[in-house]
Formats: sequence, structure tokens, C-alpha cells
Amino acid sequence: MKILIELPTWLGDTVMVTPAIENLISNYSEPDITLIGTKPSIELLKNLKHVNKTQHIEKSYLSIYKISKKLGEFDIFFSFRESFRSKYLKYQVCSKNKFKFKRSRYESLHQVEKYNQFINDSLKTNFKPGKLIINSGFVKNNIRLKPILGINPGASYGSAKMWYPEEFAKVAEKLSNKYDILIFGSNNEQGIANEIENLLIKKGVFNVKNYAGKTSISELVSYISETHLFITGDTGSMHLAATFQIPSVTIFGPTIEKETSQWMNKQSIVVKKDLSCQPCMQKVCPLGHHNCMKLIMADEVLDAVKSLKL
Repeated sequence: MKILIELPTWLGDTVMVTPAIENLISNYSEPDITLIGTKPSIELLKNLKHVNKTQHIEKSYLSIYKISKKLGEFDIFFSFRESFRSKYLKYQVCSKNKFKFKRSRYESLHQVEKYNQFINDSLKTNFKPGKLIINSGFVKNNIRLKPILGINPGASYGSAKMWYPEEFAKVAEKLSNKYDILIFGSNNEQGIANEIENLLIKKGVFNVKNYAGKTSISELVSYISETHLFITGDTGSMHLAATFQIPSVTIFGPTIEKETSQWMNKQSIVVKKDLSCQPCMQKVCPLGHHNCMKLIMADEVLDAVKSLKL
């Protein structure tokens, strides 16, 4: 059975799609799977079992057309994306059966459940979503003398999801006697990561390493897998931490906790306000005050850390 799977664009969604893909794989005895997607999504899942080929896809329609013709024929095609480019890919792909995810069909469910139900609806099955899975084989790093606190302050979705660097720094400073601190983020999140690093250094905290914009996906997964505590916003890295069952505190603002919080992590606490304007799902605060994040103080996050069984 030759199967083509178009992966989600975002890192977090790519992590959250893994239970659905595992159930898809289990439905066939000898599946031959090709993955197509962005570079981060491919890098993250290229080592999943039964994946024999991967293909990075570019944004241009000409590139999509050329790639679709090179891929060959498939028995079945699943797309976990909703963009117009994805619709174009579906049209061009040569496959006997084609299925495309549509978010509006699956309301009031966690994103993991949405992806899984899409597979159930497509295959006429009744699989339950299991744990997040990354069959990585990623290289482990050097063992540190102290436990490791991972911080991911950025958010590729938009500024509305981002807590403040001053508050992150206050939390990290309080925990720096017990933990070495690693700061994570993408190239676009280097600004806030650098600001936190500089604030910590000014406070005399030197056991901090800033990896924002400096890691491959494989390296990011490896570093996060070795953390002992993770403090983050609603980010893709948050879902990587959940994969490894890292005790985590997540700061939620404009997004929907029940849809994108950590999946199946028993040591997971959400810190958020319950304002009338939440969740707005906007990239920038439409009211201009950003109170869903501004009103969250460092002490609230530290109290959440204390309640974890560390």
C-alpha cells in the first residue's frame, strides 16, 4: 500500500499529528509511506517507521506541480493542511483515493483528536489517539551537573501569544541556583531570547545558554528531551516537551487551551487568565492592552513550578 502524507506546516501541529499517523500506519500490514511537507516537519518525522521517502515542498505552484509529477502514483493520499496550495497539490497528485483535513468539521476537540478523527472518518475506523511519538534517534548531548530548565519565550503565531521577557527572566533567576538554563527559539525569536539572556547576565546569572536560532530541528529535539523542567508559551517546542513527558508550565493567552495544550503529559500545568476577551485567536491583541499576558506575573509561574512533582 503506497501512501502519501502531506504534513502540517507548523512544528507543534506536526508533533500533534503523530498519533493519527501511527493509527493510519497500523491500519495496513506493509505500508510504503512518503512524507511531503516543510523542511521542519520533514526533519521531525523522517524517522517514523515505514517512511521510505520524504519530499520537501516549496511554496511556488510551479514547484508543487513539478514535485507532484515526480512523486509517482499512490494508493491513497492524506493531507493534514488546509491552504489553497494544499488543495492544488491534492488536485495534482496521482492517487486512487484522496483525503484532505478540514478543521471546521472537528470543533471542540483537542488538535490531536481532530487529526485522529480525520483519519477515522477517512478510513471508516475507530482508533483512539495515543501518545505523541517521535522516532528520532537524535544524538544525546553532554550530561550537565545541574538539572536543566528549558525556556521557550517566542511564538511564531504572533506577538499576542508571547509573555514578557522581564517576567521570564524573573522566573529563570529564581530557579537558576537549582537549574542550568537553556533558552530556545527560532531565528525570528532571537530578539526576545537575547533580551532574556541579557537580563539574566545583568542579574549575575551566568549558567544560561541561548540556543535561539542556533539549532537544527534534530538538535532542538535532543536538547528538549534532556530538560528536567520546561517553561513556555503556546509553542511548537511545548509539544516536543510533552512528547518526552517533561514537567511543564505553559503560559496561555489568546489561544484555546483545550485545543492546543500539551497532550497526555501528566506533569503539565497551564497558567492563564480568564478574561472576557479570551480566547481571541488573534496574532496581535485587537484591544491593544494585551492583558491576557500582561496580567500574568512571575510569581504565578513560580507557584505552578512548585506544584509540579519535581
